[in-house]
Amino acid sequence: MLPDLTRSFISLFIIVDPFGNIPIFIGLTEGISSDSRRRIFHIATITGFILLLAFALAGREILSFFGITLQSFMIAGGILLLIIAVRILVIGGWEERSRSPESIGVVPIAVPLLVGPGAITTTIINLETYGILTTIISVVLVFIIVWLTLRFIEPIYRVLGRSGSIVIARVMALLIAAIAVQFIIEGLENLSIEAP
Repeated sequence: MLPDLTRSFISLFIIVDPFGNIPIFIGLTEGISSDSRRRIFHIATITGFILLLAFALAGREILSFFGITLQSFMIAGGILLLIIAVRILVIGGWEERSRSPESIGVVPIAVPLLVGPGAITTTIINLETYGILTTIISVVLVFIIVWLTLRFIEPIYRVLGRSGSIVIARVMALLIAAIAVQFIIEGLENLSIEAP
């Protein structure tokens, strides 16, 4: 179980990428008091965790409801992750800003920065690949790190600096691209095996 948990955790952590998103989190809450910022990050962590946990618990049912095979989802998810990785590498990340400070915790911090299409895709694929227990533990571990990152975001940002955070984001994007390609390859291989 430990090797599966390690792979599941690493793939999800790379996609969620709390460290690489630190400059964005800081920028989105710029000019907001420390108390309000903590409240926003608390809302973001809870919202993101509940949403991703829901996909971990009901991922199979969601796929079944829409008549989607795991192979098709892996290929589509891989393509989507590849687009996300290229966008981060070329553009530098998300550019959306919320007009309402009260809603920043939900959109865009929880969704789509913490729990975007990539995290949802990875969670469902982990569910089908490693099982529900491993997937849930991975989600819990990742969001413990997310909570710690957001709780101590200001000292972390001072240590990393903007340049350090950007470098981390770019490296994570490369890893996301590699995971995306692997998803596509595995999906195609499984389709070819099942083809009559």
